[in-house]
Amino acid sequence: MDATLNTELLDNLLTLANRTCASREEVRVWSMSGVERLTFTDGGTAIFKYARRPFDREEQALRLAKTLGVPVPSVHASAVLDGWLGMLLEDLGAPIREADDLDGAAAAVVLHRTRTAAALPVLDQEGLRGLPARALEHLGHLRKADRWEEAHDIEDALDRIAQAAEARSAGATIGPFGWVHSEFHPTSLHIGRRGWRLLDFARAFTGPGLLDLASWHGTIDNPDPVRLRVFLETYVTEGGTPDALAERGGLPAEKWALGWHRVWAVEWFMEQSIRWINDPATDPAYIKAVRRHLTDVLHLLEV
Repeated sequence: MDATLNTELLDNLLTLANRTCASREEVRVWSMSGVERLTFTDGGTAIFKYARRPFDREEQALRLAKTLGVPVPSVHASAVLDGWLGMLLEDLGAPIREADDLDGAAAAVVLHRTRTAAALPVLDQEGLRGLPARALEHLGHLRKADRWEEAHDIEDALDRIAQAAEARSAGATIGPFGWVHSEFHPTSLHIGRRGWRLLDFARAFTGPGLLDLASWHGTIDNPDPVRLRVFLETYVTEGGTPDALAERGGLPAEKWALGWHRVWAVEWFMEQSIRWINDPATDPAYIKAVRRHLTDVLHLLEV
């Protein structure tokens, strides 16, 4: 983000909040978003978070979640400038410990029990079924730009998944179906002295809650259906719907969840490559990640 634009956005937020900033400390900065801790002249603190599309709807999602009773940081002020969203958020301070599986299961139960919000985008069975076709469209745009030209194996895998998608996407609306955090990882669950808060709602949507549970252990390691099954059982023990353990699409819940979460991730990576990041220099890393996830999907969804 341009430094001048960043400063102007922050100035707008400070004016809205009637505060004066004494110092800024970077917490995390990425090409599409950033987080800073602000200290005000009166000694108070807040989090300054900024992001551009497609992460520019988080303010709305956080306010909705807060209204509906989900423990999230309070939004003190928000503003949009030249396509960038800026927010002043409640500073939760340093976490007292890392979130574990029991924390994650309990937080997911609370989120998935929350009444759905009409403003959130919806990913139902039709939406799931369309993900491989959307990924193929992204691939077509990449090839028109003379990129990803040797990725014939990716096209073949997406074709196979697309052909099986109608059958394998069955059961998408079996519970839990509703709020999906979509970036549900231990780093998005803040355990503080005053309890827990969920962070990072920029891509929240309405859909299969199993996608959250499948994302909890991340995508760096190989998918582990046995580990996810244990997590699903913990989720049910903590009060989640027993339907979370039900078969869907002809598959055990854990394989269905891990498989479709990887399909969702592949479509997102490919959209980033052509639309949001659009930098050929990043292609080797994205192609490697997409190939790895597609190999997992073919196995998990038994395509």
